[in-house]
Amino acid sequence: MLDGKKVIAVIPARGGSKRLPRKNILPLGGKPLIGWTIEAAQNSTYVDDIFISTDDQEIADVASQFGITVPELRPEELSTDTATTQSVLFYTVEKYAKEADIVVLLQPTSPFRSSDHIDQAIESLVEKSAFSVVSVTPCEHPPQWANTLPDNGSMKDFLRLGDGKRSQDLGEAFRLNGAIYVYDLHRLLAIGEMAYREDTYAYKMPNGASIDIDNQIDFDMAEFMYKKYFK
Repeated sequence: MLDGKKVIAVIPARGGSKRLPRKNILPLGGKPLIGWTIEAAQNSTYVDDIFISTDDQEIADVASQFGITVPELRPEELSTDTATTQSVLFYTVEKYAKEADIVVLLQPTSPFRSSDHIDQAIESLVEKSAFSVVSVTPCEHPPQWANTLPDNGSMKDFLRLGDGKRSQDLGEAFRLNGAIYVYDLHRLLAIGEMAYREDTYAYKMPNGASIDIDNQIDFDMAEFMYKKYFK
């Protein structure tokens, strides 16, 4: 259905992580965390090439165990805590894949995102002639229950239910889950930013596939879910 369009996947994987050290290569279900994302991309019907952007030789070595050659480690300016995913993505595609038509950004911290999820998001991009498709999942709690707090901790006007509605009467809300970002690469390079536009569309994923590992609690939850649902 892609009419010969070339699809690439970019997996950004820094070696440093302050909240969960070495998280991208921690073993989950018998393989390093990044291996889940590599295999999902490899099993995609549409992904033609996979690029891993890393500043860490050990991560590059792990990628090679899955058949992915990392041509270089990131330049110094893309290896800092302040380097953005956008800057990493643009550097990678401009250097290695400007001829591609579609780019799929896959964070290695979403191990339960499958090849089917990737393919469905790509299909949505093509069917809608979209600029981008971004994965979301239902909010576990109403967002109206969340708010900022002043320095004194007062909760005046904290709830944002509006019109006296009960929480169960509020419409279903969705949040980003960080698992899949699909872009029309030509338009992305022309626009110059990973913007959310009118022609950006949501790809809905279930909560069970949407875990995003950022800290030890997230990782422990992923281990529990693996043993219960994926083993």
